Amino acid sequence: MTTKEIELQKYIRSIPDWPKKGILFRDITPLLAEPKALAAAIDALCAGFTRAGIEYVAAVEARGFIFGAAVAAKLGVGFVPIRKKGKLPFKTESITYDLEYGTDTLQVHIDAIETGAKVLMVDDLLATGGTMVAACKLIEKIGGRIAGITVLIELSELAGRNKLEGYNISTVISY
Repeated sequence: MTTKEIELQKYIRSIPDWPKKGILFRDITPLLAEPKALAAAIDALCAGFTRAGIEYVAAVEARGFIFGAAVAAKLGVGFVPIRKKGKLPFKTESITYDLEYGTDTLQVHIDAIETGAKVLMVDDLLATGGTMVAACKLIEKIGGRIAGITVLIELSELAGRNKLEGYNISTVISY
């Protein structure tokens, strides 16, 4: 199943004023519930990276895990979970980054990848770019080389792509 055979946007539900007034939330739940749409989304996220020598896929919890693990399986490579502070049981490397109202911290196991490994970053959504920038920096801190970033949905008006200048970014759906 390819994205040419199935219109993925029709499986993205728009929910106004959630989680707060003025936000138009893009809900992927209907896409996850439809096997053909989910398979097409995974194929689309992998497109352009099947021959890129990817050694690991990394993604930030929680929705990123859904797509990241599936992309890793499809590419036949390892998966690296990037988690919120305090969720990983082994020695970690951390990065703290700014949010709209405060800060957050991401962590990854220090031995999650081999030094110099090519890593594909995966997420369901690229909005302002802050989380993806932090995740990329975190992977680079432990010795990874970012081979690309692939996201299901990009909210273009929020210009997150601008913060990721220099990285190879692939988007399946843009709003």
